[in-house]
Amino acid sequence: MASSGAELHPAQPVRRISLSYNNADSQTSALRLILTLFPDWEHDGGKVDFVRFTDGITNTLLKASVKRPDCSDIENDKEAVLLRAYGQGTAVLIDRDREFTSHSLLSRHGLAPPLLARFQNGLLYRFIRGQACKSSDLTQEPIWRGVARRLGQWHAVLPVVGDGNESAVQEGDSGGMTLLAPRDADLSGKEEELQRKIRGITPQKPNPNIWTVTQKWILALPNKTEAEKTRQATLQKELERLVTELGDIPGLGEQGLVFAHCDLLSGNVIVEPKADQGSATDGVKEVSFIDYEYATPSPAAFDVANHFAEWGGLECDYTAMPSKIQRRGFLKEYVSSYTSHSKKPPADEEATVDRLFNEVDLFRGVPGFYWGIWALIQATISQIDFDYAAYAERRLGEYWAWKGEVDGTRVKEHKDLPLRERQWARDE
Repeated sequence: MASSGAELHPAQPVRRISLSYNNADSQTSALRLILTLFPDWEHDGGKVDFVRFTDGITNTLLKASVKRPDCSDIENDKEAVLLRAYGQGTAVLIDRDREFTSHSLLSRHGLAPPLLARFQNGLLYRFIRGQACKSSDLTQEPIWRGVARRLGQWHAVLPVVGDGNESAVQEGDSGGMTLLAPRDADLSGKEEELQRKIRGITPQKPNPNIWTVTQKWILALPNKTEAEKTRQATLQKELERLVTELGDIPGLGEQGLVFAHCDLLSGNVIVEPKADQGSATDGVKEVSFIDYEYATPSPAAFDVANHFAEWGGLECDYTAMPSKIQRRGFLKEYVSSYTSHSKKPPADEEATVDRLFNEVDLFRGVPGFYWGIWALIQATISQIDFDYAAYAERRLGEYWAWKGEVDGTRVKEHKDLPLRERQWARDE
């Protein structure tokens, strides 16, 4: 799926299917969806085969293909389809119309597989050949350099898209704003007031963005008990402080925002097959990104810092955090890629690397804040066997550890430097 991203592909119609995927009746409901999209598959000389990938902690992902006996696996994979069904209750966390818009935009730039259909609780799109990374892979130089190159390309060529609906995506310059028609016309009075509060956190910036998404999540936190109300108020105060201190850093892009992935965990980084690798002779792997449900305008420093946090995986192995040398190497690769793809490249690459290095350092605790709040909500809605409550505490702990360094409270209280901060501070 390698692409320069510069040339827009023609927009393709996406079919809507009025059916749902049912996890309790997976095979039957998935087959019904696939045969609605491709009725010929029922009589195509092979059996429709489903492969269930490891369930994510949000969605269910199935690969559907026809195993034609006279075709190789590679040939069969070219026609394969991914079925992604949304996790129960995730609408409170994820704007699915927004996700559809993001995927469509990425596909037009050759940075996502073609969308084929949208059903009532998910999407169907082309399968991407390749190998999903493990968290340990992200620490390997050929991989992290590939991620840096692809991320620089994303941030350079994709327009920032504001409020709107999925049918209104317009073409835009690499660093420009593409604003869509507002969707507030059908909102009730209560929903309109909620949207007003969400937009109010960054009234001068395109909505949604990383800050408004976080605001939406804080407002969605449970607040029935006094402890829950206190926690919600505390997190609200912290968000307002973060926006004041970090919301206007220069960054890259218009108003310091780029179109960011915001969820570059290991499983969302696909190493492309050897046959699809480009002509580079430096050993850097070509990678693609998948799963765009959290993609939103964001400071570039957040997207990079969030990816670095994922080097430790869901287990939050802080010994895997990148050193200063690794972070600078990543950013050099990133800025070089950004410069080569951007219509408005930075005048001084070295100075841009230095500035982004400092900005990523400032943002290192923010991903813990973001995903900690997310996990607090997941703990109340998800049916997946995962300890979200414990995960929330670990991620929020990263934020409090970072804040203790920034405001000096750790030193004043004579506490030891936490492992994550200690690893982040090492030179090599």
